[in-house]
Amino acid sequence: MLTVLGFAMIATFLVLIMLKKMSPIAALVLIPALFCVAVGQGAQLGDYVIEGVGKLAPTAAMLMFAIVYFGVMIDVGLFDPIVRGILRFCKADPVRVVVGTAVLAAIVSLDGDGSTTFMITVSAMYPLYKRLKMSLVVMTGVAATANGVMNTLPWGGPTARAATALKLDAADIFVPMIPALGVGLLFVFVLAYVLGRRERKRIGYLTLDEALVPETEAVLVTAGGKGEGKGEKAVGAGGDASGAQAGTGAGEGDGFQGLDPNRATLRPKLYWFNAGLTVALLTAMILELLPIPVLFLLGAALALTVNYPKMDDQKARLAAHADNVLNVAGMVFAAAVFTGVLTGTGMVKHMADWLVGAIPAGMGPHMALVTGVLSLPLTYFMSNDGFYFGVLPVLAEAGAAHGVSSLEIARASLVGQALHMSSPLVPAVYVLVGMAKVEFGDHTRFTVKWAALTSLVVLAAGILFGII
Repeated sequence: MLTVLGFAMIATFLVLIMLKKMSPIAALVLIPALFCVAVGQGAQLGDYVIEGVGKLAPTAAMLMFAIVYFGVMIDVGLFDPIVRGILRFCKADPVRVVVGTAVLAAIVSLDGDGSTTFMITVSAMYPLYKRLKMSLVVMTGVAATANGVMNTLPWGGPTARAATALKLDAADIFVPMIPALGVGLLFVFVLAYVLGRRERKRIGYLTLDEALVPETEAVLVTAGGKGEGKGEKAVGAGGDASGAQAGTGAGEGDGFQGLDPNRATLRPKLYWFNAGLTVALLTAMILELLPIPVLFLLGAALALTVNYPKMDDQKARLAAHADNVLNVAGMVFAAAVFTGVLTGTGMVKHMADWLVGAIPAGMGPHMALVTGVLSLPLTYFMSNDGFYFGVLPVLAEAGAAHGVSSLEIARASLVGQALHMSSPLVPAVYVLVGMAKVEFGDHTRFTVKWAALTSLVVLAAGILFGII
């Protein structure tokens, strides 16, 4: 019964948000509350929610102050040279812009933190997509998928969890997987190229000079040389209305904020201070000198104080980023309700047990392949902690009974991470869609198929190379 209700709850949530019948925050709160009552555990709802909120509160705090920090860095012009450099490299060509998004997301993912990766990637690339009127779901989809592949780094989380759960060395799991993961990353770059070609066909491209002038003066030049109306609405690859604000960006009439050289918030004299502060902050995060929420709290306070000494200016900057902060933090706390009910009622355990029990006996010798396939839906529908500490040991035990080594099982368990990074249970994805001003349902509908395909490519490469 709990198994059926668990799958029904997840399916109801996904259908409602993709059809835009409910907002993600409302769906994350109301649907699990309803199902909690349906399983006869309504009296425990408060305990489940408080437990879930308690676990995600540090994440919410980190995201709140990280958004403020990186928002201020955008305001003061820290990323302007990067954006200009990327634009000159991309030559205002949508193909190069999308491929550049994948490369940038992959490089920044080396820090092992998805939220930071998305904030930096969106900060740098959003102005280009907005100015070129490209589909923003292409940006979020490519960034999430590239980060998902890179999330398998030993310090990224999943590999460490697998090693801990199965009492293995993380290097023994990860190093042999490098060729397969390399193929997966290469596939993401190819995917970015294909999606970029579709964008180029849809909107054409601007010349470099036209891309740098104010929006009201720019003329969109198609590949065939025909001028298009500047009021054109962006449509996602494949023809669907996408990302909501691809055409309007951060708001009506706000221009090309990322490259506006005359905006009042710029602080060119403090450029090297801000650059040094950002490098120091990321270094401290990697070295784990302090908890990440504390680092971003201190960084945001310092950035505001130095760049905007006047109280009114500080209030203005906080107000400017309040929407992003509220949206992201609100969805994280709402997700705590979803995960709290899913875990507290026992639904997630029953779902995992049912899936493992449904494996035919004849598949025993192929448990590594089974683990790889199961990692896609399981890491999407549950947290990494739930999968690696709750399900993976059971799969490893089943594999051991048929002579399949726990190392193979552990490596196979990593292939679903490309899809996992777009799960509604991953707080970082709300940073991505929030900063990009993309509806979560649009992102999900566009990204899931490509991310799942990327995971299957990694799995196929692992089997081909004899790693899995």
